[in-house]
Amino acid sequence: MSAIVTLKKGEGRTIKAGGAWVFNNEIETITGRFHNGDIVLVRDFDGYPMGRGFINQNSKIRIRMMTRKADQLIDDDFLRMRVQNAWDYRKQVMAGGNDSVFLQGAASKGGAGSMPEIAGIGTTGRPDLNCCRVIFGEADFLPGITVDKYADVLVVECLALGMEQFKEKIVDFLKEVLAADGIKIRGVYERSDANERKKEGLPKVKGFIGEEFDTNVEIIENGVRYMVDVVNGQKTGFFLDQKYNRAAVGRLCKGAKVLDCFTHTGSFALNAATSGAESVLGVDASELGVEQAKENAVLNNVQDKTEFICRDVFELLPELVEKGEQYDVVILDPPAFTKSRSSIKNAVKGYREINLRGMKLVKDNGFLVTCSCSHFMDPELFAKTIREAAHGAHKRLRQVEFKTQAPDHPILWAAEESYYLKFYIFQVCEEL
Repeated sequence: MSAIVTLKKGEGRTIKAGGAWVFNNEIETITGRFHNGDIVLVRDFDGYPMGRGFINQNSKIRIRMMTRKADQLIDDDFLRMRVQNAWDYRKQVMAGGNDSVFLQGAASKGGAGSMPEIAGIGTTGRPDLNCCRVIFGEADFLPGITVDKYADVLVVECLALGMEQFKEKIVDFLKEVLAADGIKIRGVYERSDANERKKEGLPKVKGFIGEEFDTNVEIIENGVRYMVDVVNGQKTGFFLDQKYNRAAVGRLCKGAKVLDCFTHTGSFALNAATSGAESVLGVDASELGVEQAKENAVLNNVQDKTEFICRDVFELLPELVEKGEQYDVVILDPPAFTKSRSSIKNAVKGYREINLRGMKLVKDNGFLVTCSCSHFMDPELFAKTIREAAHGAHKRLRQVEFKTQAPDHPILWAAEESYYLKFYIFQVCEEL
């Protein structure tokens, strides 16, 4: 018999709205015996069953819900169903896009009826699925665990105590589900090395799940090739959430002079270069990132039109403005300037400054691409900050496009943390 958690009257708004978290201050009583990580039954103040989830008294997120069904067993069949649903969803929503063009071109080079051998595609025939997020925590109703697929390698990040007991089973089920589509996974690596683990009373973990393998993995995204270092790369190795946003930028870059700020391993820069940009300057403060960007440029045979330098963007942009440099396209894709509500004011200042400087570097009727990846910087505040930057730069903005993260990072409306990426393309015009 599971322990029973009873909510205070008027609490539980998040799970009632479809979310997955119960916080410590929402709980009235806990009856029955349990250990941290156990599955418990959650009831409303009047006894109405709310569902089942795992409990952790080390965390302010006291319970992470696994199901809204009070009689649902959290067993192997349940986990396999969740994993299958997650993969089926990706197959439905991830469009072929530029990758389909790439596939056709590669096939034509091999002659009639040939198909390029691209790791991690299998019988799906969808290179768009060569690299994608296959499990996205709460948004896939598997709270606290993320799994990214890079070709034939899986990278796991587990941030919740209760999910630790299921993590390896989920990996095994995912390998089975992918194998049914002809995708053989050659290795699994764990990157559970985020500080959030401490909030759950968990140590940081980093290493192989199963046999060791070569952790430098080649992937294809939008027809662009990258070497991904799943051990040392940021997060799980590569930022997959901007996939279609990068493709949208590429469409603006034919014959363009491009500045890509916070380039990291060169993803926006390479989409620009392979789309026909005349020249691309990529800037990042990480020496490792810049070196990887240079290697990726060679991999795509665009090293002659790309330059990558290791500089602090906040120092470089004023220098470029002072020199009178002008670009057809300026891309701003910074890391999150805030990871808490307490530092939002400083984050706003940072976003305002880089956007003001970036606008000054855009030619009249050129394009500014600007992003924020912090869910604490909500869409309204980010838009307000850009508007203030435009006023300060004496520029007029015409919005070309607004996008969020790619659909393999679905947004669960009752879980605000799953909506984090804001992406704008503006045409920048001189103020009359």
